[in-house]
Amino acid sequence: MDNPSKKDAKVAAIVQAAAAQFFERESNRLSMITVTRVELINRGKQALVYITVFPDDKEAEAIEFAKRKRSELHQFLIKETGLSLVPFVDVIIDLGEKNRQKLDLLKT
Repeated sequence: MDNPSKKDAKVAAIVQAAAAQFFERESNRLSMITVTRVELINRGKQALVYITVFPDDKEAEAIEFAKRKRSELHQFLIKETGLSLVPFVDVIIDLGEKNRQKLDLLKT
């Protein structure tokens, strides 16, 4: 998403907030899943939901959980967002944010 339109940016922000709410509500509380950003692709028909997980050793379980819950997340987006076109979602680890956090730790 090199130059997102204002509409795409607004939809991404709505999806990000709703996804964060969904994961907060559905998670087992053994890890904290943070939605860091959403990228719309395929003209808004799909969304990549980027997450980070704390603690790091729960990352594999959390991404498996998030991927397993994709269809429930899609239904939640339909119900909660009021968007006319709700993108299908995929969830991935935000490696850029993860690397930034590691750099911050090295600076301290």
